[in-house]
Amino acid sequence: MPNNTTNIATITSTQNPLVKQLRQLHQTKGRKQQGQLLLEGTHLLEVALAQGKHFNHGCFTVMWQKKNPALADRLMAQSVHSCLVSGEVLAKMASTVNPDGVVATLTMDQFWRSPPPNPQLGLVLERLQDPGNLGTILRTAAATGVEGIWLTSDCVDPTSPKVLRSSAGSSLLLPQQQLESLPPLLEKFQVQGLQLIATVPQGTQTLWEIDFQRPTIVIFGSEGQGLSAPVLELTTHQVAIPQAPQVESLNVAIAVGVMLYEARRQQWAASTPK
Repeated sequence: MPNNTTNIATITSTQNPLVKQLRQLHQTKGRKQQGQLLLEGTHLLEVALAQGKHFNHGCFTVMWQKKNPALADRLMAQSVHSCLVSGEVLAKMASTVNPDGVVATLTMDQFWRSPPPNPQLGLVLERLQDPGNLGTILRTAAATGVEGIWLTSDCVDPTSPKVLRSSAGSSLLLPQQQLESLPPLLEKFQVQGLQLIATVPQGTQTLWEIDFQRPTIVIFGSEGQGLSAPVLELTTHQVAIPQAPQVESLNVAIAVGVMLYEARRQQWAASTPK
């Protein structure tokens, strides 16, 4: 329906039931109950459309539609329900302070995808709590070619609007799986011959001494507590990231980035013709 909004619903009241329904998606409980998540903003929408996603609801303002006519057409074509909304209604639907004019809802089964069973480079996260950190980690993981991510269920919710925004859409590109317990997964990886690498302050090796050309799982824990003892016991390497003596520690998202880029540097170097 090219640039045609005459046959779609128009919502001008903030008391409309759809407004309440979409606001519930700001919280984990609402997302679980409805089985869908909220995408906010033009960039996230573009990433989702490029991945061939379909939407339950696509809601946008007249101003946004005028600025993005082709994108509005694609959104309407890919949405079960399309809604033209006022700026006030859009502001109520979104979790951001100044939304750019569009939101859409995506079913959870289009978000969660099982990672490959034998990755060349994978990432495991335990008890991570900060949405900004997780979003940055997901963005870095996508940039470095990580093939799969496993998160404990007590990590910050990857489907939260804050994580989705801070990942700049990268969370939609990565196969992710939530787990109640990590040891069974790590034991399986050990049997398969993957090396399991954790960073610890007193590591006996530096990351530069690790052969990342081998299939590798990099494991990181919470910002304050690090990894749990049962998980640490299953790692094959505990390494340190060298830093100046006056620095106590690195932010976890930075540490993940350092590790993943060293792993990818080695793998790219090995695959590049001399």
